[in-house]
Amino acid sequence: MRGIKSSGFVGLGLLGVALAGCAALPSTGPTSAEVVTSAQEGELTRYILRDVDESIVSILSTSRQQTFQTSFGDNRPPPSQRIGIGDTISVTVWEAAAGGLFSSPAVDRNSTGARSANIPEQVVARDGSVTVPYAGRISVVGLTTPDVERRIVEKLTGKAIEPQVLVTVPQGLSNSVTVLGEVTSGARVPLSVRGERVLDVIAMAGGVRAAAHETFVTLQRNGRTVAVPMQRLIANASENIYAHPRDVITVVRDPQTFSVFGAAGRNAVVPFEAAGITLEQAIAKAGGLIDSRSDPYGVFLLRFESQDVARQLDPNFKAAARDTRVPVIYRLNLRDPRSYFLAQTINIRNRDMIYVANAPLNEVQKVLQIFQAASSSVTAAAIAAPVF
Repeated sequence: MRGIKSSGFVGLGLLGVALAGCAALPSTGPTSAEVVTSAQEGELTRYILRDVDESIVSILSTSRQQTFQTSFGDNRPPPSQRIGIGDTISVTVWEAAAGGLFSSPAVDRNSTGARSANIPEQVVARDGSVTVPYAGRISVVGLTTPDVERRIVEKLTGKAIEPQVLVTVPQGLSNSVTVLGEVTSGARVPLSVRGERVLDVIAMAGGVRAAAHETFVTLQRNGRTVAVPMQRLIANASENIYAHPRDVITVVRDPQTFSVFGAAGRNAVVPFEAAGITLEQAIAKAGGLIDSRSDPYGVFLLRFESQDVARQLDPNFKAAARDTRVPVIYRLNLRDPRSYFLAQTINIRNRDMIYVANAPLNEVQKVLQIFQAASSSVTAAAIAAPVF
């Protein structure tokens, strides 16, 4: 009997340990209630927590990524290209009769001699001018080739015999686009008077080396920089805008991923295409919610937002001046059928996190498992104890 009592005491002790451990049950993350209560610590707001509704969708829709078309328009460059510093120009001068400044002497009595001269190619100097014999230094920056031809003719009138001039630009650096990054041959690509679009310029640089679904195209123009997915550029004709002189196009390979934690079908870093996916697609891609564990009211999207978006979400939130990005958690209630439609309108961004909390009853189930383990220990001890 003493053995049975001793075993019983041991079992009760194990049961007490089990009860004491209820506050520290193993878990993949915080409960839904813990996420809510942890947002505020005294007077300090650790992160912004908002339930997803129509107003949240409206705020997020206005902060979506910019496009080439809305940022730069689709204006064709001027048909007359203008000469700039560093361009190479070629000048040819004709005269109406032999014996002029640019005429060569007659070889014999039957020839009249050449009445034209090709002036060696020149690079437009930093002061924006070139030199033409008998015409001196001529400023050409900002002018079209017909403008330069007229200036040279004016300078030669009275010196040459009825001069006519042809000016060409064999190498126009100022009318080119710089292409960098994941292209076959990064280079300065000259633009024709016809006008080339962004995809034309990329093709002239040899095309993209990386997979289109992992690639972004960045366009820099007049101090502004905008990046769009390559897939969108190919699929949407309005995004394939005209390239302008001095544009910089950079092709970047940047695989997009989001992370999934908690009571989801799988916990993993999940890749997605650069064209983007919605929150609803991301949850499905992660295997959905585990029916026996998950809390449908506790599906959270975690990301950093700009201070401008943070102020719209919570006008009272005060971020530190040095913090350009504010931590925000969006809570989705999948018990509400409306939330499924809302999830279809929220775009996932690179390195977003999705967390699915455990259901409260799941914690009770863990406690019951501990009780069951403790009870099994008591029973086993009672059976094994000798009877005196």
